[in-house]
Amino acid sequence: MRRPPASGFTLLELLVALSLMALMAALAWRGLDGMTRTQNQMRQQSDEVLALQGGLGQWAADLDSLALQPGHSSLDWDGRALRLLRRDPTEAARGLRVVAWSRRGTASDGAWLRWQSPALRTQGELQVAWQAAALWAQNPSAEERRQEVRIAALAGWQIFFYRGGAWTNPLSSDGAAAPGPAASASAPAVPALPDGVRLVLELPSGRAISGTLSRDWVQPTLGGRP
Repeated sequence: MRRPPASGFTLLELLVALSLMALMAALAWRGLDGMTRTQNQMRQQSDEVLALQGGLGQWAADLDSLALQPGHSSLDWDGRALRLLRRDPTEAARGLRVVAWSRRGTASDGAWLRWQSPALRTQGELQVAWQAAALWAQNPSAEERRQEVRIAALAGWQIFFYRGGAWTNPLSSDGAAAPGPAASASAPAVPALPDGVRLVLELPSGRAISGTLSRDWVQPTLGGRP
């Protein structure tokens, strides 16, 4: 009696099948890897957009909360940092804070930064914080760096003040001190607040948002509005 031929795959058939399975696994892995990379890139771009939106919102909130202090400037641009004196949002009735905005880094790798002082109670604390804000923008210490927040990548930026019906360089003589009629002879004159502030950001390429971004702020009381 003849035995039936043995059933199964030959060695060549097994090798071909294994090769096809390996190829399919590689294609599937590349597809999953591509999806993961795309998701990570979209998440990073979304985070960049949210951070920039949050920074612009904080910029407007700082300017909206400008505080007037006799004998002291409330807003100052020295070409490197914009310093301002604002009401403390946690204690708006009494507290003050010094806030500074600046850019740090090289032409190809810079960042837009915000610095904030602790709550201030005395004139002496205010003077110290005002000077600390200027030093932070030039050569920050480790302690001052802990008080800063990185907002977004930034290739460059410019600041303009709206004075006399036109946008001007804040460092020009148009911003000369303008003491009020009630100012005493002993009180130092401080520059008058501009009617508006224009922020121009140069966002680097390769980011979620790139190119030139401009944002104008106008004093809430300009034109007699409450």
